[in-house]
Amino acid sequence: VQLQASGGGLVQAGGSLSVSCAASGRTDSIYDMGWFRQPPGKDREFVASISWSGAPTFYANSVKGRFTISRDNAENTMALQMNSLKPEDTAVYYCAASLIGSRAPLYEKMIDYWGQGTLVTVSS
Repeated sequence: VQLQASGGGLVQAGGSLSVSCAASGRTDSIYDMGWFRQPPGKDREFVASISWSGAPTFYANSVKGRFTISRDNAENTMALQMNSLKPEDTAVYYCAASLIGSRAPLYEKMIDYWGQGTLVTVSS
């Protein structure tokens, strides 16, 4: 499985941005998918995850109510719509996939495949 993230960029605080992830290869083996991010100088952290069926979804408290995760299994894509962006959302965003359907928030140890990351910069 290969994951390709795209859609990062520069946005002003309060603005919106969407990042996408395209999966290829043995996509029929993927169950849960999600997004992680790594702010400058910090460790990578969980952002959101979604099960194969589209529900349930899970969000980090810091993004709940502002970010929405979705996936299209027919197109093998996943997206993260980010609204009301804050400077602290600045990070490299990584898409991730797991071969396990846990019906719980993803942890890094559950991830089997990582995308290359896309940079999101929120200016104040």
